[in-house]
Order: sequence, then C-alpha cells, then structure tokens
Amino acid sequence: MKRATRAVRVGRVTIGGGAPVVVQSMCATRTQDVEATARQAQALHEAGAGVVRIAVDSDRDVAALAEVAKRTEANLSVDLQENYRLAATVAPHVRKIRYNPGHLHHHETTKPIPEKVKFLADVAARHDCAIRVGVNCGSVAPATLEKHPGDQLGAMVRSALDHCEMLDRHGFTRYVVSLKDSEPAKVVEANRRFAAERPDVPLHLGVTEAGLPPDGVIKTRLAFEKLLAEGIGETIRVSLTVPNDRKPEEVTVGRKILDDVAHRRFISVPEFGKGLNIISCPSCSRVENEAFVELAEKVKELTTYARKHKVTIAVMGCRVNGPGETDDADLGLWCGPTTVNLKRKSEKLGSFPYGEVLPRLKQELDGLIAERAAG
Repeated sequence: MKRATRAVRVGRVTIGGGAPVVVQSMCATRTQDVEATARQAQALHEAGAGVVRIAVDSDRDVAALAEVAKRTEANLSVDLQENYRLAATVAPHVRKIRYNPGHLHHHETTKPIPEKVKFLADVAARHDCAIRVGVNCGSVAPATLEKHPGDQLGAMVRSALDHCEMLDRHGFTRYVVSLKDSEPAKVVEANRRFAAERPDVPLHLGVTEAGLPPDGVIKTRLAFEKLLAEGIGETIRVSLTVPNDRKPEEVTVGRKILDDVAHRRFISVPEFGKGLNIISCPSCSRVENEAFVELAEKVKELTTYARKHKVTIAVMGCRVNGPGETDDADLGLWCGPTTVNLKRKSEKLGSFPYGEVLPRLKQELDGLIAERAAG
C-alpha cells in the first residue's frame, strides 16, 4: 500500500501524492561536452527516465548545462557538488536542485548551515524548482557524525530530518529526501526509520555504488523490493557501473523492478553478500578518468578467486565520493585523472598508474586473506 505523502512537482512529473513511482537516471558524460551530454540526456529520457540529473561543479559547467537544456526534452535536475552557490545561476535551466547536506560546510565555512539552506530554498522557490535533500553514507557532515558515534545510520537519518525541519521553517515544502548506502540492508533500515518519522515526505530510493551488473542489479533489488513492497519510495534511481553508451540500462532495470514488485515477483539469493563484495560508483560526469569503468571490470575479474572471502573492495571514480567511501572498505581504489590511490581502510598505500595498480591490489588482497586465516 502506497504511503500518503505530499505531492512534489518536478517539471512535467509529480513525485509522491499517489503518483506512479518515477524512474530517474544521471548523465555520465562530462557536463562541458554539450553535444555528448545532451545526447545522453535525451537517450535516458527516451528510455523512460522521468528526471535526468546532471552534475555541475563550476561556472563553466553551469554555462554548458544551459546549452544542454536547449537541446533535450529531458526533465532536468542539477546535482550541486561542493559549491552550493551555483544553484543561483543553474536554477533557471532545471526543474530540481539536489544538494548533499554533508557538503554544505565546504564553502563559506563561517556561514551557518541554516543560512545556506535558506539560500537554496529561496533560489528554488524563485525559479519554480523542487529540491532533493540527498544524504550519502560516506559524506555525512562531520558535526552530525560526532553527535552519533558508532551510529552512521542514525547520523544519516538525523541529517535528513534536520534539513527537512530547516526547509519547513522557511516555508519550503516542495522537497524529497534520499538516504543512500552501498549496503542494501542499510538502505532499507535508513529509509524505514525516516519514513516512520516523516511519513509526509516523498523518498528517493537508491543504493549508492551498487556496482557492476549483475551484482549491482541484485543489490539494488534487495533494497528496492523490500521498501517498495512496504509502500516506501516515490522515485528510484538504479546506480550501475557501466560504460557511457549503456547508461539507459539504469532506466530499463528500474522499470523492470517496478513491474516485478507490482506483480509480486521477487528475487531470492540467500548466499548473496556473504563473500567478496565489490562496490563501485556509477559512471557519472564526476568521474575523472573514463578508464575507471574498465578498471572496475578488471578488479572484478582479477578477484574472482577470492569470492568466498568476506572482503569489501571499493572502486571509486571521483574526488567527491572517493576519499570517504573507500575509508569504509577493506581495500579501496580511489581513481584520479592519471593515477589510482590504493588504500587499506583509511590508510593510503600509494598512488599507481592505471595499468600498474592491479598486481599491488592482488598482493594486498592475498595478504589480507592470509592474515584473517592466521587469526
């Protein structure tokens, strides 16, 4: 049974309020490549994406997005990175603004967070935009984490609730919330907690860094099936690590999950997640080297022999999510423009060219397995 949330209009579609669940996706092309980005946005739209998100991180990105908006029929959303003030110049060209509460402290560090939220609410209201409050497991604001030691899920939910309250105080209620993690069980728990506290707020479901198909599809289904069957989730985004020309697969998979849940068709994979876990972020415009996707595929192939071992390897493609999200993995590869930072938890083991990092990764993986066996 669907929840009775408020209805949030995003351009031509409505999220919540009893409307059908909206499938979203995100462009993986470099935003400043106007032709490629417009082409991909249109392809996602034609595949059935009700909202297509594009990232901006500079004034040049904003200028490019303005041109993209003229060349596609897609219903556009903007993903603000660390510079929240870009909202003012990009809002005229999109229908929704997504910001991450964990990134607001990066710019104008002496300005209180509530003032920044008011700025975003005012910009959105002025330009007829909705807002998504997007909380990610690897980038919760340090101040919030400090108040919830050892309880990352609690910190995520608290962050989302706090930002809802700030927007409400400014009279802005045209917003949705997302609480994302790379572990399906945590996605389910975080969204259940939030839905219990704020049943009126539409939820955007996603498993961040779900990874390469088919495992990435399975992880996503494990979270979405449970939540959607409980009536939780008004819009969804499937985040897969695939080459740019395959991005419409995210939409196709999302539509199939919705159809399967509607017809009570659920997957059963009792052994899934008990061994090797490779997480990798979806290819998007923040990726600093397109070789990241190929590297993720090679990591999966290289580590097949360790599939029965409970080890998490993270392959991250950008500076936004790379540092924090690799900290939680046993082994992490944070991919930069020309080199890959290899990590063991938060310890950096060195930087390696893309073509040279795999042998060192195998060495570290073998050492980790041997340590655990000896222990």
